[in-house]
Amino acid sequence: MPWSNQSGGPWGQKPGGPWGSGPQGGGGAPPDLEELLRRSQDRLKTILPGGPVSGRGIALIGLAAVALWLTTGFYTVRPDEVGLNLIFGRYVGKTAEGLRYNLPYPVGSVLKPRVTTVNTIEIGLRTGDTTRRISAPRDVLEESLMLTGDENIVDIDFTVQWQVSPDKPEHYVFNLQNPDAAIKAVAESTMREVVGRRNIQQILTTDRGAIEAEVKQLMQETLNQYGAGVEIRLVQLQKVDPPAQVIDAFRDVQAARQDQDRVRNEAETYASRVVPEARGRAAGIIQEAEAYKQRTVAEAQGAASRFTQVYEEYRKAPDITRQRMFLETMERVFGGMDKVIIDQKGNGQGVVPYLPLNELQRRPGAGAQTGGAAR
Repeated sequence: MPWSNQSGGPWGQKPGGPWGSGPQGGGGAPPDLEELLRRSQDRLKTILPGGPVSGRGIALIGLAAVALWLTTGFYTVRPDEVGLNLIFGRYVGKTAEGLRYNLPYPVGSVLKPRVTTVNTIEIGLRTGDTTRRISAPRDVLEESLMLTGDENIVDIDFTVQWQVSPDKPEHYVFNLQNPDAAIKAVAESTMREVVGRRNIQQILTTDRGAIEAEVKQLMQETLNQYGAGVEIRLVQLQKVDPPAQVIDAFRDVQAARQDQDRVRNEAETYASRVVPEARGRAAGIIQEAEAYKQRTVAEAQGAASRFTQVYEEYRKAPDITRQRMFLETMERVFGGMDKVIIDQKGNGQGVVPYLPLNELQRRPGAGAQTGGAAR
């Protein structure tokens, strides 16, 4: 240095520096910068013989710089993260939690997506609108109005909870440019497809759990086809109602359907009581008919058998059998009638005295009863 042999520094012998005055307020003189520089040069010479400009010095400095650069490749992966190692922008592998190493920038780099964080997407409503300071959920009708299978319109608000797949975080990082928008589009289209296969009555009453499960499964299959590296944790319906413009009319329809169900239940109860009674009566009539059938058939068979027997006897003695049949027939026909027998061949008046023994036997008993009653 041109002033290395001067004891007063570059401003000569003036102890006060270029402004002609020294430091105020007690202490000694300021440290001599030239002396510090000279000592540093001496120490460097001991480390690098021949000076820093020599070949060996440059090599040692380069090695030190490379060693220092390599040490910057250490990084830490937290428990909720997965490390994705890149070499010249190309994915080469992933690492688990802990202290890890990859070549430092600009050769290598590390991406650390969080794989345990559960993210929520709202469709048909907005609850986190902090810019407008709205506390109540805000409806988004262009997302929530959907067409059902029976050509009705239903207003559905739902949320989807998802997280990055711990097994395939590289798919999430490299295959999705805008994950929230992609998952939201898949959720909305899937819900419209599932709702479009059902009637509005089922959607509003019994099929909510089935809709949630089907939407979750179909979303997962679609995202797997995209290679999204996303796991769907939960699909939850927040609101399922008819549109606000027709909700009063729909409630009237619901009341009418409830009345219809009530009347149907009453009719089914009446039918369950009347039908068994009718079936019992029908069974009784059938049994009576079967009994009459069996009795009639038996009587016919008996009559046929009797006729056959009479015919066999008639073949053996025709005159006697004919006379007997005549007498039996007359007995059967005139047995319960009052009879007067007239003999046209006889003398006198042609009247044959007839003693009604049967009537005489009945009259004393009848008279006794009459007398007893008179007494």
